[in-house]
Amino acid sequence: MYKRKKKFWAKHWDFITLDTLAALLALAIAIYIRYDSVIIGDAYFPHKYIYANLFTMIIFISILNASLRDPYTGIVHRNKYQELGAVALHSFVNLCGLLIFLYAFRYSSYISRAVIFTWAPLMVLIMFAFRIMFKRIIRYRKLEDVNKSSMLVIADSSTVKHCLGQLANNPYVEYKVVGCAVIDKNWVGKKIQGVPVVGDCDSVFEYIRTHVVDEVFIDGKNRYSEELLAERLADLGCTVHISLIHTDHLLKNRAIEYYGDYITMTTSMHIATNRESFAKRLVDILGSLVGLVFCAIAFIFLAPIIKIQAPGPVFFSQTRVGKNGRKFKFYKFRSMYVDAEERKKELMAQNEMNGLMFKMENDPRIFPAGHFIRKYSIDELPQFWNVLIGDMSLVGTRPPTENEYEQYDLHHKARLAGRPGLTGLWQVSGRSNITDFEDVVALDTQYIRNWSLGLDINILFRTVAVVFKGAGSK
Repeated sequence: MYKRKKKFWAKHWDFITLDTLAALLALAIAIYIRYDSVIIGDAYFPHKYIYANLFTMIIFISILNASLRDPYTGIVHRNKYQELGAVALHSFVNLCGLLIFLYAFRYSSYISRAVIFTWAPLMVLIMFAFRIMFKRIIRYRKLEDVNKSSMLVIADSSTVKHCLGQLANNPYVEYKVVGCAVIDKNWVGKKIQGVPVVGDCDSVFEYIRTHVVDEVFIDGKNRYSEELLAERLADLGCTVHISLIHTDHLLKNRAIEYYGDYITMTTSMHIATNRESFAKRLVDILGSLVGLVFCAIAFIFLAPIIKIQAPGPVFFSQTRVGKNGRKFKFYKFRSMYVDAEERKKELMAQNEMNGLMFKMENDPRIFPAGHFIRKYSIDELPQFWNVLIGDMSLVGTRPPTENEYEQYDLHHKARLAGRPGLTGLWQVSGRSNITDFEDVVALDTQYIRNWSLGLDINILFRTVAVVFKGAGSK
């Protein structure tokens, strides 16, 4: 699943917040300089209610200024002189907005001109300082490649150098070029523009299967059929960017974007808008906070039971594979004996699943209370922590173990195109009653292709019903 990154002013909420705080702080300092106090509740403070309204109005003006003008485009790339000019313009618009408010409500005669004339230059200085400091933090984090998506470039020998020069040498972007594939030459092992060549026409899909690849950039000048290649890569869960568009069909989910001096058609299994992605993450955060409260309550009762019936740790942790092959630590309340993983090898002959997952009726590795814990999915409660920190979502696809992932066929990786979930379409469509792994993959890819916030809410309500019935759990 791909999230559109561009052309949405609210993505700069951090700078909007900083600018608003700078304007408010400047006003507080200006009032203090004029009246030797900012405690506007004091009886001696002149026209205190009007000054109180100014603070509220500045918040409104600052947000309106940001939403109508979009003053943050390219903000990370600006030098300090460009930033000073942008701050001066932003502050001037704020000043004009405040003056319009004062004259519209006939407050201008009650407000000290010294406050206004002190506030304006202070706002420029404080806002400029806030932006410069915060931009240094952002640049430092971007240089560390924190939270960047991994991009693979596919091109031919005549265009790959220029392509990598456009995409791989800018440190302040949302992606990192981890490798390139040269379609018409076997250059595997070499480096171009500092980027390793990791595949050719025959081996590129094997690299994608075994490595973390979020996005693929295809240079449209190569001789390979970019349309068919893009369609196949999108079906595997990759987000694909195609340069030099010359198609008028195919690619159901598509968007036009800019990478360097390339105009690309971007396609993926599903393209979510910024608002949709923001809403999903907000629901995840709120839901995980509520879930962690229930987890804490469950811990009080479960901890002594687990310790008595199966001495060992209360929590079970395991490395799982998440979005596009990322590994993370996965947590559950322990419902099995401590030697469960070792005994699993002995029980593989009784596996009821056809494929790469393990399920069996009356699993002897589960201690007595563990059956109740698993039946009502109480063991899953600690995963709300995974949701809160962003490893998982409330709704998604269940993350496989490392051993399962290593045995995946190429088309299985499509189910990892989105962030893994605590629940999902598979769980509410039969849970453990589904015995064919290919059916699980089909349901997971169906969820990703048809994702919407409404579908997530529907699955959450269905999950509650399934959990309370204890249906399909083993």
